[in-house]
Amino acid sequence: MLKIALKLAVIAIAAAPLTGLASSAQASEREKKFFQSVEGVWSGPGEIVAGKYKGTKFVCNFDGGTPDNEIGMALDGTCRVGVFTQPMKASVVRGKSGYTGTFLDGAAGKGLDVTGGKVTGNDVVFALNRSSLSGAMRARITDRNTLHITISVRVEEEMVPVIGMKLKRVDGGTVSAIARK
Repeated sequence: MLKIALKLAVIAIAAAPLTGLASSAQASEREKKFFQSVEGVWSGPGEIVAGKYKGTKFVCNFDGGTPDNEIGMALDGTCRVGVFTQPMKASVVRGKSGYTGTFLDGAAGKGLDVTGGKVTGNDVVFALNRSSLSGAMRARITDRNTLHITISVRVEEEMVPVIGMKLKRVDGGTVSAIARK
């Protein structure tokens, strides 16, 4: 009986890393699926909902893509307020220590660094940092053709939404759907 118990213990210990790999592989597939759903061309309105420029409305146009051989996404395009157009871009990839990336040119320039994140279903939340400023970006796909993005900043102990966007797919489908045709 002791030999059987020892064998079961050895099998359980040997299988433990494999279990982690299986759940990691499932997470990777779930994350890939989410990021692939962001591929394509997106356009829509946004608004600054807090701060000095509260009430400012704008329109953004983005190309969404995924990096080769990595789990992540990139949005590249412009946002327009009246006659003024500002380039906008964000890129995020998952490495061994989690998600990293940049919004605009990162915290070293005029943007923000992505320092972490988590994908849950049709939702991703990325941690954003710049010097003493911290916040989060949430991207949520509510249906195949609608992407909501909210950027919030930490004020004392509370996360305050600052920017909201509602983007619609304008290319008719994901890149993978087009490739299948």
